[in-house]
Amino acid sequence: LGYSVPAMAIDADEGRPVSIPARDGYPLAGRVFGGDSGRVVVISSATAVPQRFYRHFAGALAGAGFTVITYDYRGIEFESPTELRRLEATARDWALHDLPGAIDWAAEELSPSRSFLIGHSFGGQVAGMYDHPERIDGMATMSAQSGHWRLQGGEQKLVVWLHTHLTLPLLSKLMGYMPMKAVGAGEDMPAGVALEWSRWCRNRDYILGDATLPLDRYERFTAPVLAFSFGDDKWGTPGSVAAMMSAYPRVEFRHVEPGDVGLDAIGHMGFFRPGSTALWTDVIAWFEARSSRNPADMGS
Repeated sequence: LGYSVPAMAIDADEGRPVSIPARDGYPLAGRVFGGDSGRVVVISSATAVPQRFYRHFAGALAGAGFTVITYDYRGIEFESPTELRRLEATARDWALHDLPGAIDWAAEELSPSRSFLIGHSFGGQVAGMYDHPERIDGMATMSAQSGHWRLQGGEQKLVVWLHTHLTLPLLSKLMGYMPMKAVGAGEDMPAGVALEWSRWCRNRDYILGDATLPLDRYERFTAPVLAFSFGDDKWGTPGSVAAMMSAYPRVEFRHVEPGDVGLDAIGHMGFFRPGSTALWTDVIAWFEARSSRNPADMGS
C-alpha cells in the first residue's frame, strides 16, 4: 500500500516485555517503557505495523516522565506463514479485543492517575469503540484517516482502489494469509484481518459504514483528541482525517507541513521516526497540560 517499516538500530532501552491478555484472552506481546510514573500512554499501531516501530517515540515519552505501553495486534510478527494461516482473526478482533485489552491491562496493572492514548492510523480510527472511555484523559492521533479510496490524495486513489478491491482480497484468499511484506506494506497479517479491513476501505463511510460495529460508543468518547495530518501524507489528507475524526465529539486538528518543523518528509509513517523530535515535543506538551488539570477540566 505504498509504505514500508524501516529497519532501525537497536536501542539501549527496548522496554520490558510483558504478556497482555486481549478481551477474549488471546495473549498479546507487549512492552513497558519507563518506571511507575502514574501517567500512562498506550500506543496503538497502524495496520500491519509492529510495536518495535514505535520504540523511539515510546522512549522519548518515558524520558519525559510517562509510562508507555506498546503491543502487537494478534497475528503481527508471527514467525511463519504457517502460523498465520492457522490463526482465525479479523480486523474487529484488533479493534474490540486487542486494543481494549491493552488499555484494560494498563488501567488494572498500573493504576494510573492519568491515562492517554496514541493512535497511529488504524489505532486512532478504532479507539472510539473502547467501552470504558471514562478511563481516557486524552488521545493524540497521527494520520487516523478514513480508508476509503476516494479520500486519498493524488495517485493514491487508484493505488488504494487496486489494493482494497484486488490485491488484499485475492492474495489473502489465495495464500491463506496476507503477505504484506511482499507488497512493501509492513508485516504479514491474518487473512481475516485483511479481508475485513479491505471491505471497510471499499465502503464510502469506511468503518463508520459498518452497522455491525458498536459505533454508538464514539459519541461517549468525550476525552479531547489531538488529530494530526501531514502535508505530504497522501493517505492522511486533511479531508480523510476529518472524515474519520467526525465520529469523535472533541477534536483539535493539527495540520503540519514538513517544512514547518524542519523536515524534508513526514508522510504516513514519519512522525515516529527518530528525526521527528520536533513533533514529539508538541504531543508531550499537550499531554503534560492535561496531566496537570483537575479531572473535571479534562474535557477542554
